[in-house]
Amino acid sequence: MTRLPKKTVAVIVAHPDDETLWAGGTILSHPAWQWFIVCLSRVNDEDRSLRFYNALRILKSEGIMGDLDDGPEQKPLEENKVEQVVLNLLPAKHFDLIISHNPTGEYTRHIRHEEAGKAVIKLWNTGEISTNELWNFAYTDNNKKHYPVAVENASIYRTLTKRIWLRKYRIITETYGFEKNGFEAETTPRAESFWQFTDPREAKKWLNKFSNS
Repeated sequence: MTRLPKKTVAVIVAHPDDETLWAGGTILSHPAWQWFIVCLSRVNDEDRSLRFYNALRILKSEGIMGDLDDGPEQKPLEENKVEQVVLNLLPAKHFDLIISHNPTGEYTRHIRHEEAGKAVIKLWNTGEISTNELWNFAYTDNNKKHYPVAVENASIYRTLTKRIWLRKYRIITETYGFEKNGFEAETTPRAESFWQFTDPREAKKWLNKFSNS
């Protein structure tokens, strides 16, 4: 019997821990897929970068970090600057799937998440990155009314098994070292959801709805 080729997947996130919070269960559930995680910031943060690469080992993924500005004031960055960082870090090859942030973020609000999501959609639309499909994280906190939760009516919605969720939770609390009563640990979603696109033009139309609102 011919063995099907492994699916190649890139996950493009703004910060170390985003890959685990928003897609860790999906990564852990597909150990045969070839994962490559791009983290756009904090390469020079010795503590966070060490923890990121330790998380990659648990997730059985390769990856790379960049040094996109992540100052506490969160000043908006020029779109072409964010896009160039993505292109500099992402391997120049075709992927079966790319996963990244929602252009409106996963909670209210983090500008770098939004900028990363927009950059990936635009680069796919212009053909500068190549993939069969794009999944954007689908979470909401209903304008800070609660911790972020997976959007049930998103294109893809999957409740994690207890075993997978606990592995994901341990990466957040033990590998990354977040306090169990802190935002990250309290957030760690028990379900993961994504908006799925197979046509870059449709993803761009979706993005334009947010830009024009």
